[in-house]
Amino acid sequence: MQAPQSTVDPSEIAKFEAMAAEWWDPAGKFKPLHMLNPCRLDYITRQIAGEFGRNLSVDAPFDGLRILDIGCGGGLLSEPMARLGATVVGADAAAGNIPVAQIHAEQSDLNIDYRHTTAEALADAGEQFDIVLNMEVVEHVADPLSYLTATRQLLKPGGLQICSTINRNPKSYAMAIFGAEVVMRWLPRGTHEWAKFITPDELFDLLSEAGLTPVDRKGFVFNPILWSWSLSDRDLSVNYVTASTKPR
Repeated sequence: MQAPQSTVDPSEIAKFEAMAAEWWDPAGKFKPLHMLNPCRLDYITRQIAGEFGRNLSVDAPFDGLRILDIGCGGGLLSEPMARLGATVVGADAAAGNIPVAQIHAEQSDLNIDYRHTTAEALADAGEQFDIVLNMEVVEHVADPLSYLTATRQLLKPGGLQICSTINRNPKSYAMAIFGAEVVMRWLPRGTHEWAKFITPDELFDLLSEAGLTPVDRKGFVFNPILWSWSLSDRDLSVNYVTASTKPR
């Protein structure tokens, strides 16, 4: 299955370029991601360790693994992966994000290959990775199936893709759009479009159709009393994450 030239939606890219300078401000427009990041990293690191037989208690457990962080933004996931020893490529279709990520990586003394590019362009160039981190991107692309087909092409046989997004139901509208954008004002209005949200079953079907084998899914659940996120086997009603592999 061939992916098109690009599944980038220019209107979506413009939204994130407008916020690029705030990526590393934990109280800024990306506050929700800073709050969610420890929970995301817990899931990502455990999935990688399990799939590739790595011991997370040793130094640089991901040494020798090549990871693509597609839609890397300012590098909130790229940097922890580099600290764990992986060779990291951070790619983003929003040009304004790349210098922000590069400067922060330099300040953190991390060697990360940041590129202004797309999944389709990387696939066309024959790039290959052990792991693709595809976090909170699929709900922003013009054609999810073609996009996921491109990310599958980027994986080596036996490779692992971690893909997270937002469910589509009344609760997700209330929390991810009305709550986050209108009430809490964590994000500018219009950051998300409810119609582009994808249910877990729909995402599993898309991953399978793209040529991947879904192996796991869990919910990211926000507790407003403890003001923290946790993983859930049962509650995928708003934010959730999946793991899938490319057949050998």
